[in-house]
Amino acid sequence: MKPTQRLHEAGQSLWLDNITRGLLDSGTLERYIVEDAVTGLTSNPTIFDKAIEGGSDYDTEIAARKAVGTSEEEVFFELALSDLRRAADLFASIHDHSDGVDGWVSLEVSPLLAHYTQATIEEAKALHSKAERPNLFIKIPGTPEGLPAIEECTFSGVPINVTLLFSAEQYEAAAEAYLRGIERRVKAGLDPAVHSVGSVFVSRWDTAVADRVPDELRDRLGIAEAGRAYRAYRELLDSPRWGHLANEGARPQRLLWASTSTKNPAAPDVLYVSALAAPFTINTMPEATLLAFADHGHLENLMTADGGDAERTLAAFAEAGIDHQALAGQLQRDGAQAFDESWKSLLASIAAKHERLTNKRQLTSSQPPHMRYEQP
Repeated sequence: MKPTQRLHEAGQSLWLDNITRGLLDSGTLERYIVEDAVTGLTSNPTIFDKAIEGGSDYDTEIAARKAVGTSEEEVFFELALSDLRRAADLFASIHDHSDGVDGWVSLEVSPLLAHYTQATIEEAKALHSKAERPNLFIKIPGTPEGLPAIEECTFSGVPINVTLLFSAEQYEAAAEAYLRGIERRVKAGLDPAVHSVGSVFVSRWDTAVADRVPDELRDRLGIAEAGRAYRAYRELLDSPRWGHLANEGARPQRLLWASTSTKNPAAPDVLYVSALAAPFTINTMPEATLLAFADHGHLENLMTADGGDAERTLAAFAEAGIDHQALAGQLQRDGAQAFDESWKSLLASIAAKHERLTNKRQLTSSQPPHMRYEQP
């Protein structure tokens, strides 16, 4: 049995942090589902940006949609939804078999709406309706402005992937928004089984402090913060408040580990996958990390419900001058800014690709007929 399959058997879901047209057309995603126990995936603007800029898979659709005056943002959502519908269909049997626990794909609202609650709510609802797939999460950042949107969308029955969480406190705020939405549904007599995940980013912690801590603390902060978040998660699942909602038919908002590729070339390439093996969670990992763990990963100790030695590790970072509470806020703000930049880059790539395709078509049409045919 592959290490990825053993991890799945231990109670953790493996999701792929990638989707491209080529991944679908080649059958690679189907192979990951069968051979590596992949049971879902996430997407982000950077992934699509690279695929659009670096290949031709989307050229025909971009040209057709821009020809009728479609905006770059609308083009992106059409391209993304086309791919994500196909992926959602591949995961449909997993979604049905697990009664909605697994088999999800995710689509992000425009990051430019991160500070606009009502606009986020409206776009989340519109995208989910347009997707026409029950197993598609809408990603909303867990920023202060995003929290009311998460509550309202949950109340409206839209499944949400809360993104850009870094600390236990940020996770708890997102969980609180989810719980309020579910409690409102119960009070209104609506079905409380609205699924959600809370995505805690891990490796960015270690990148942020890499040059500020002694060698013995390198690549340990993200894992410690994840341990604190996992303890908060397990405590919530054991709480009377959640017990009441579970009795009403609600489903837990699952904890998801994001940003789990190793950034330090001197560290093991499966560092975060091994350290974050935890029951009742999800690890969404880039393709290279998935393949590395499938090849040479080891499943040793599972994360304990109390978060292990997280607090002792954080005390050591405090002695080294790291204020992890302040850093959590900075990482979330920096993450939101990075999402904005990725989004703008994506829209620019679509515009540039359209311009190149238009110029190529005009050049071809201006040539004499006998020169318009490419040599075989």
